[in-house]
Amino acid sequence: MSTISSDPATVGEPESVGDRSATAPGDEHGPAGNERLAAATGAVLLLLLAAQGVTILFLGRLLAWHFFIGMLLIGPVCLKLGTVGYRFVRYYTGAPAYRRKGPPALPLRLLAPLVVATSVAVLVTGGSLALLGPDTGAIPVLFLHKASFVCWGAVMSVHVLCHLLRLPRLIGADLRRRPARHGAGQVGGAALRWSLLALSLGTGVVIALAGAHLVSRWDSSGQHSSHASSGHRPGQS
Repeated sequence: MSTISSDPATVGEPESVGDRSATAPGDEHGPAGNERLAAATGAVLLLLLAAQGVTILFLGRLLAWHFFIGMLLIGPVCLKLGTVGYRFVRYYTGAPAYRRKGPPALPLRLLAPLVVATSVAVLVTGGSLALLGPDTGAIPVLFLHKASFVCWGAVMSVHVLCHLLRLPRLIGADLRRRPARHGAGQVGGAALRWSLLALSLGTGVVIALAGAHLVSRWDSSGQHSSHASSGHRPGQS
């Protein structure tokens, strides 16, 4: 037996299936959560890149730290690429929430392939140098690593500047203990997002510790070059 609504505002107005799907509970949390994870990961990368920049200025004394931070970056960079890639796939496969959110601004969309390409280039050339040592044969891996890092730094600087003003708000929203009034800004999954960020950093630390011994090849190479350039020979005082 059907029940007739007593609310005159709703009598004779059938509920649309599209309206129900458009207001599904938690439907908008996916894009907002993705955006917050990308912001937190970007902030971590910004700090690590600043530290890596310092090691480049004093590479002779901080070579071990350059290796360590470079390998540590692998975890957060992969998380950043995964976060951006997930949004890309969800948008272009027609996920309703991501379609309503819309794509990034056109300059950021044009910049995205460069961010991905230079990130992969830096990681691949850096990893190759760590594994192969100074002698890479006919392939100028060291030059490619330097060139890709310069390109990466330029591209990432623009990328970060485009998002810099929004970082405090997005990160603060997940750090805030009390939810905003009237349910505004309440996005579930904060614990999962922080766990993914911690996991990426932990993975980077494990990789960095496992590969820490590889720097010895470059230390010995540097010492040999220094002795050779100063005219020293084995057994000479």
